[in-house]
Amino acid sequence: MEKQLFNVGKIINTHGIKGEVKVHRVTDFDERFEPGQLLYWVSDNNEPKPLVIRTHRTHKGFDLVSFEDHPTINDVEGYKNGKLMVSEDDQEELDDHEFYFYEIIGCTVFLESGEELGEIKEILTPGANDVWVVKRKNQPDVLIPYIEPVVKEVDTERKTIIIDPIEGLLD
Repeated sequence: MEKQLFNVGKIINTHGIKGEVKVHRVTDFDERFEPGQLLYWVSDNNEPKPLVIRTHRTHKGFDLVSFEDHPTINDVEGYKNGKLMVSEDDQEELDDHEFYFYEIIGCTVFLESGEELGEIKEILTPGANDVWVVKRKNQPDVLIPYIEPVVKEVDTERKTIIIDPIEGLLD
């Protein structure tokens, strides 16, 4: 497959006997798991395998998904620990100040003074706003809320972010 694929979730287990899998979601886009959506299952050295969502529901904080032509647990058992990905053709245009996770993860964070803080290694989505986990050298990770008073500039081309931390944020 020549198109670039983007991660939307990881299959962590099967669920029940009717072909459902338990997915740890890594996307904000609910439509990724709507019936009829085409995703690709990717694991290690295997070719991406196209799968079409048949059903979707949430249960205890996870997404439970079944695929067309996969009616039993035996059909999905081999998908455990694989990633569910979407093709670049299915990426949507975002509004200003909205970014895909892959555009933010790996960016270097700087203070307005020019001092390097660290690199974004993960994005948490606890509720009102995203929280960026910044890995610092020889210090514990720091959590940066993606809110206007803190994040001053995001340059996804140069993979840099400039912040003005509120008092106590870096302590």
